[in-house]
Amino acid sequence: MIQDTRWKQRLSDLKKSAKRLGEATDKKEFTELEKDGLIQRFEFTFELAWKTLKDYLESQGFDNVSSPKKALQKSFPMELISDGNVWMDMLEDRNRMSHLYNREASEIIFKNIKNKYAPAIDELVANLKKQK
Repeated sequence: MIQDTRWKQRLSDLKKSAKRLGEATDKKEFTELEKDGLIQRFEFTFELAWKTLKDYLESQGFDNVSSPKKALQKSFPMELISDGNVWMDMLEDRNRMSHLYNREASEIIFKNIKNKYAPAIDELVANLKKQK
């Protein structure tokens, strides 16, 4: 019962975070500071996304989902995410930005967030809302 409640609480936070990420990606022009802020918002939202997945999967009886990669791998066949490659790229980009800073890499990641990652997170939120 605790796990069931936990994932629903996390989902509430994820919905808010995904909404804020979506609002940020809707802008047309960005300063360097705004790009950095968008990347930071993405990192936070990704953390919430995989932890929400972990909690949901645990509430469904799955174990061994204590890492983002394991949680994502279990989520794909359950159709909580539709493109496992996008989510693995997301994980890789999140890890890259957390451990080093490179302007060229951040520009690519910025574009990925706008074009691929934010929509994938929105899809996850929609799919998890159906599970409530």
